[in-house]
Amino acid sequence: MDAYGAGDGVTAASGGLLDLLQVAAVVLDAGGYIALWSPEAEQLLGYSAEEALTQRADRLLVAPDDRVRARELFAQVGSGARWAGVFPMLHRDGTERPVEFRTMRLRDSHGQAHLLGLAANATTVRGVERDLALSHSLVRQTPVGIAVFDTDLRWVTVNPALERINGVPEAEVVGRRVGEVLPGLDVAAIESRMRHVLITGKPLLDQQTVGRTQADSAERAYSESYHRIEDAQGRVLGLAMAVLDVTEREQAAAEVAQARQHLSVVAEAGVRIGTTLDLQQTARELADVAVPHVADLAAVDVLESVVAHGRITPVAGDAQVEFRALAVAAGYLTDAIHAADPVGELATYGPHRIITQCVREAGPILVERVDRPMMRRIARDARAAQTLRAAGVHSYLAVPLMARGEVLGTLSLYRTVNERPFDEQDRLLASELAARAAICIDNARLYGRERTTALTLQRSLLPPAPARQDGLDIAARYLPALSEVGGDWYDVLPLGPGRTGLVVGDVMGKGVQAAAIMGQLSSATRALARLDLPPAELLHHLDDLTGSLDTIATCAYGVVDLGRGTCALSSAGHLPPVLIRPDGHAELLDIPGGVPLGVGGVDFGTAEVEFTAGALLALYTDGLVENRGESIDVGLHTLTRLLQSSRRPLEQTGDMLLNALRPEPDDDVALLLVRATG
Repeated sequence: MDAYGAGDGVTAASGGLLDLLQVAAVVLDAGGYIALWSPEAEQLLGYSAEEALTQRADRLLVAPDDRVRARELFAQVGSGARWAGVFPMLHRDGTERPVEFRTMRLRDSHGQAHLLGLAANATTVRGVERDLALSHSLVRQTPVGIAVFDTDLRWVTVNPALERINGVPEAEVVGRRVGEVLPGLDVAAIESRMRHVLITGKPLLDQQTVGRTQADSAERAYSESYHRIEDAQGRVLGLAMAVLDVTEREQAAAEVAQARQHLSVVAEAGVRIGTTLDLQQTARELADVAVPHVADLAAVDVLESVVAHGRITPVAGDAQVEFRALAVAAGYLTDAIHAADPVGELATYGPHRIITQCVREAGPILVERVDRPMMRRIARDARAAQTLRAAGVHSYLAVPLMARGEVLGTLSLYRTVNERPFDEQDRLLASELAARAAICIDNARLYGRERTTALTLQRSLLPPAPARQDGLDIAARYLPALSEVGGDWYDVLPLGPGRTGLVVGDVMGKGVQAAAIMGQLSSATRALARLDLPPAELLHHLDDLTGSLDTIATCAYGVVDLGRGTCALSSAGHLPPVLIRPDGHAELLDIPGGVPLGVGGVDFGTAEVEFTAGALLALYTDGLVENRGESIDVGLHTLTRLLQSSRRPLEQTGDMLLNALRPEPDDDVALLLVRATG
């Protein structure tokens, strides 16, 4: 049986602190002779037991200069005193070694006194003391919570930082399990990690736990790391856990992630919203971006005055407000979409409704939790309120569509399946989306108003219908672009018996200005035509006028002379007319020279072609034949082919050409068809 009772089934421990210090044991008899000598003493001082036993300790182990002091200390201990300290000892190799001693007197069974000295290398002892002091200081002072658990997952010790995190002093946790002290944490997950580390020996780092401790009633986030504790021989003693309160870090990370998401949504909105100058399309794009990034359901309503008249009418305090529903979007299939105002229909809301309040106050209204009374202020009627409640609407946000300091309408947002209520960050994001969309909506409003003005001006300047001319069958078409109205025009001018002037022109630019210039050029052409000028000379005068207007235009002018059976044509940079001869042969007329009006300094040429009964002449602007992404020659060839194969009346031929070539024009189209009837 060994000193630890191994015969009773207890295994001798090793690798402890005494092994680290290599504590040596030496026993001296009453005369100062070495009676017992441990193996550790041999390692410490170099003498074997055979060399040391029965030797006087002071003569063998103490330098001559220190022997008096050694004998005095021996006498003190022999009289029953204890002594501890550092004393220089001689090593077998002749060098002195500082040795840390703990000494005491012993008595044997015969009453004889002996002296026991426990010794260790003083340098080693100081190093261990420093390490222990440093470890203790770090553990006690670190802001990281540190705990030690035994193999039964019971607390052994905690440092002050963990006491603060837990809100429980060390005395109340030692010997207990985590769940007994901190039931507000995910105890099952924590103990599962502990067992994993104890079994595998592999540390687990930065494990996330969210819960409550006794230090704080609110949930907080913690980062935990687990390490198994073993002795020098690999025996498992327990485990250590380091805990950091990372609530602020997680909140900051969540805020950064949310900010990135918001930036992404705003960037997406910049691409997706405002692709056209169409009010309803822009509203639909806004709703589609808002769902599902911000809300589960979104509706866009614009003031009726904006939609119908292009005007912004201020909302008075107690007045009812008329809205036009332009878009509704949902992130999933839900009946809630039917509770919104039907797209395209007019809706009237009283002064106490949320949507009215939003436009009246020109500010967002956030309803974090929607109750029954509030739902009646949100929904258009009782049935819609019931539908929204059944769909799970629990949070609502109304944001004004504001542009250039004016309110155009509202963006209404609802949350149903998303359990998180709207918050301040959602309000900021929705306001940013609404502001971007509002600018696009206002641009569409201004554009629509200008387009209406330009189109009205354009149509007022064009002849309502070509005047009937003896011997000619005439059909004309003007088709404005779906986007901006341009300066295309046509005209038929009687010049005298059997003579008729034909004009088709295109002013560079769009909008009211182009239409106004077109009106000036059209009026000038009529005035010059009354002088019965040759086509090239007429274009020369128009060129001078166009230059003074600081613009550029193209124009084709022809004079049909039925008496001679001819048509004289001049062109100012315009596309070539198409001539269908009586025998059905079709050709693009090559008119010499000619640059656009307004360039100046270039003479215009004239081409004269036979124009007898059955001949057809087509004058047109580039909007009829020009398509993006393909050569204009393709459009010219198609136009020629369609005219050559058509045997329809001219009115039907004009409709056929527009339907075939420009069903949805992105540029104005002016078309003039003239056939000689004999």
